[in-house]
Amino acid sequence: MTIKVAPHIADLVPYPPGKPLEELEREYGITGSIKLASNENALGPSPRAVAAIAAALSNLHRYPDGSCYYLGQALACRLEVDPRRLVFGNGSNEIIGLLAAAFLSAGDEVLTSHPTFLVYQNVVQAQGGINRVVPLTGMRHDLAAMAGQVNDRTRMIFLDNPNNPTGTVFTTAEFEDFLARLPARVIVVLDEAYVDFVEPELRLDARRYLDGEVPVVALRTFSKAYGLAGLRVGYGLMHEDLASYLHRVRQPFNVNSPAQIGALAALEDEEHYRQTLETTWREKERLRQALAKLGCLTFASQANFFLIDVGGDGKVLYEHLLRQGVIVRPMQAYGYPRYIRITPGRPEENDRFLRSLEQSLKELAYGR
Repeated sequence: MTIKVAPHIADLVPYPPGKPLEELEREYGITGSIKLASNENALGPSPRAVAAIAAALSNLHRYPDGSCYYLGQALACRLEVDPRRLVFGNGSNEIIGLLAAAFLSAGDEVLTSHPTFLVYQNVVQAQGGINRVVPLTGMRHDLAAMAGQVNDRTRMIFLDNPNNPTGTVFTTAEFEDFLARLPARVIVVLDEAYVDFVEPELRLDARRYLDGEVPVVALRTFSKAYGLAGLRVGYGLMHEDLASYLHRVRQPFNVNSPAQIGALAALEDEEHYRQTLETTWREKERLRQALAKLGCLTFASQANFFLIDVGGDGKVLYEHLLRQGVIVRPMQAYGYPRYIRITPGRPEENDRFLRSLEQSLKELAYGR
């Protein structure tokens, strides 16, 4: 087919989707696999969310609430903010796209780090913007270097805090020093997809910056701590003026009814949320200690995942573990060829991972 496509679209590399678990099992001839690769909630969704969704299925012939009214009211109460500061999306990914659509024009520049969440640079390129990338330093955002890259064409900055894939965070003081160096025309997007897992004393309070001279947008999701990744519901927290522009480019009914109902029920299930955090923190530390005994170097993370230096080719180890029905994430594409990334699963899944890893390390003769 011969069609005219803008160069910035023709050159865009799609976000690489993973294969379904069932297809991986068929391809490798295995059953009973465990998946520790996608930063998902090991405990699954809230039972209250599942029940609420099931009870509402007979109304699927009705359009969703285009304003997410009830979810917005409940979340605004929980966050102690005006509901007009909230914009809901089909995952927080959609909010990233809405920000680009509302505020970027062709030729505008956007700053991101490397490595980071790949979607930022994709949406900028799709909008005809220019990506300026600043490498991490010590696996952390180099905020000083990023501020030094700001010029007259800079329109937006994406910061994932915690960073994906390293799990590192910056402090409140570092963030405020960074904001003080920026012009008021630059929008700072603070992606807090994993903020629930951050130790309380290390968390930023994004609400403090919503009315500042430099506009700040915080992104959150129900996919991680609330276990609703399959429903795709997230939100942005921002000044109401910014929110009004996003609503102008947002598609109507962008958050489906089961997602709204499930998110509202999950938000109210504080026990499941607490168990998720406690299980993640406990299993993450247990795994780190066990991995150290196997000679693997791990890195402290404030997310529900962490990096592991396996002392050899991480992609080869990934394939070796896959044949044993253990799915992890190789980090070669992020510039860390010796690393894998895992999300702690249930205790029995983590035990199986450790057994398979120990066997693989011996067979591959990896070591530090």
